[in-house]
Amino acid sequence: MIKPKGYVDAQYLQTTAALLQEFKQRSYEWMHIQPGHVVLDDGCGPASDTVALARLVGSSGQVSGVDYDPEMIVEAEYRAMRAGFNNWVNHQQGSTDELPYPSNQFDSCRSERVFQHLKNPERALEEMVRVTKPGGRIVVWDADWGTLTIDTDESETERKLVRIMTKITVNNGYSGRRLYRMFKKQSLTGLVFEANTMFFDRYELLRTIVGFDYVESEALAMGEVTQQELDRWHESLAESDHEGCFFGSVNGILIAGEKPEK
Repeated sequence: MIKPKGYVDAQYLQTTAALLQEFKQRSYEWMHIQPGHVVLDDGCGPASDTVALARLVGSSGQVSGVDYDPEMIVEAEYRAMRAGFNNWVNHQQGSTDELPYPSNQFDSCRSERVFQHLKNPERALEEMVRVTKPGGRIVVWDADWGTLTIDTDESETERKLVRIMTKITVNNGYSGRRLYRMFKKQSLTGLVFEANTMFFDRYELLRTIVGFDYVESEALAMGEVTQQELDRWHESLAESDHEGCFFGSVNGILIAGEKPEK
């Protein structure tokens, strides 16, 4: 299949999942899961969260995962089977714009690091609300790449690259800051939200997560930075990394709300 803008593979998701365990656990808590619940992970990837959710709902519950990528679904089904949860965990290919489930089916729904990739995140949230039962919970965590910051003396180059990165690597680079407005427009009640910060003290890890090789080459081709600026930028970050004091961070927003009772 043709990979869309911002596509990441299962290995990338595994790497980033290790950085997000605390935030993942918070999202599970905000779903208010009880044994026997029926829950959805929208944009499930390779079962990064559905297996964990299966432990919370227990064998009397049901976990569904949906993802547009059939390769992810194959891997997700394998991981659920390997974990012994395939009797109450299922994954299927589908679109966030038109979830393949009836209305009012799930006790709670979550989505993580998905909205940043979507051209129409408002529609995706509408669909999550549709398939959630009245009184059920909708939980979303997403990054705000505009908050990416790195300790460097080359701050002007850093700001240029961050601005370009939010435009060219994903469809919705400022997703995190827009979630509150989107939830309010869906008339979700009892909103709770918090900002979470991911920290990086390894230069190569941050380059991988952000995709700086691609960002820098595109910025250079666009004439937004010069080779001399990039050389100074690289030297600055490599020096910080060599000295053991490299540091960067980016914020994400976790938000939850309840579908009103009819």
